[in-house]
Amino acid sequence: MFDTYQKQIASCHEQIEQHLKSLATKADSAELQAARKVKKKRRNQPEFSIREQAFRISGVDLTQIHGIDETAALSLIAEIGVDMNAWKTEKHFSSWLALCPNNKISGGKILRRSTRKSANRAREILQLCAQSLLNSHSALGAYCRRMCGRLGKPKGIVAAAHKLAVLVYRMLKFGHHYTDIGQERYEQQYQQRLLKRLARKAHELGFQLVPSPENQVP
Repeated sequence: MFDTYQKQIASCHEQIEQHLKSLATKADSAELQAARKVKKKRRNQPEFSIREQAFRISGVDLTQIHGIDETAALSLIAEIGVDMNAWKTEKHFSSWLALCPNNKISGGKILRRSTRKSANRAREILQLCAQSLLNSHSALGAYCRRMCGRLGKPKGIVAAAHKLAVLVYRMLKFGHHYTDIGQERYEQQYQQRLLKRLARKAHELGFQLVPSPENQVP
């Protein structure tokens, strides 16, 4: 029975490979850069390179985004395609994925902030990718942990999935390349933005933000 299932799996992989090869080419596989992280071959993994095929038909390497592996990249392409003209902006794309708030407003007052319920498979893939960021030492990992600490884990995962959706849209739409700035650099940028907001708020109230003596550099 095991051998029979293995033959059926191999047959499915061959059909997937043949179908991928029939799709239009947007980039030469030879231009593909080295993988961000080399992983061991998993059980029942196809013999052909999923990452190379996903890069060839999309023109970008989605696996450079932390949290998105080659299987998730190909699954996203299968769900949303490579033509992003169906969504005018990244906001439209996020709304289609049901990864943006669907505020319930009555009398000008927001009664509830939550995302719509959806059976969108691309949304589920992005949420699974976002979950894997919790232990990542990348800028996206730091963002995911900050959102989870601020909003709670369920909403934080959705916020991180929304971040991934925006990056995927920009890469497929404009051919952008993603470069991780690292966890430390992200924390520094976040602290700088926080200080600027505090200084602006203090100025609006007629005060001036001054660092404490122990934090000043001699």
